[in-house]
Amino acid sequence: MTRSRAGDLNVCGVTAAIAVIDGKWKTILLWLLESAPRRPGELVRRLPGLTEKVLTQTLREMEADGLVHREVHDGRPLKTVYSLTDFGRELSEALAPLSDWGHRRLEKLARETRARETSARETSAEEAPAGPFPVS
Repeated sequence: MTRSRAGDLNVCGVTAAIAVIDGKWKTILLWLLESAPRRPGELVRRLPGLTEKVLTQTLREMEADGLVHREVHDGRPLKTVYSLTDFGRELSEALAPLSDWGHRRLEKLARETRARETSARETSAEEAPAGPFPVS
């Protein structure tokens, strides 16, 4: 949906940024490429559920957006390596505070879930009859 807005000059900055990282695999690919250049086969192995076709399509989009550099080394077989560009590294650094916020949100949700579960257990224990005979 937002991919079509990646080249739209009449959107706010947040929309322009989200248009570039929108998709199931882009943020995790940024994260993996941040630590080291990687070959496509390694990326597929590290991301169960990611097909080679989708990886290729996603990396091409990221390359077109200036986030990823594709380098092909001569030899048999050809060796392709992907790495982040300076622009991609800049985006990755810009996303770090958002990632921190996301982790805080997940921790908050986990605390709330535990509190609801504890409350539900306490409520069901209070409502359960104490013995085989009802108390009048």
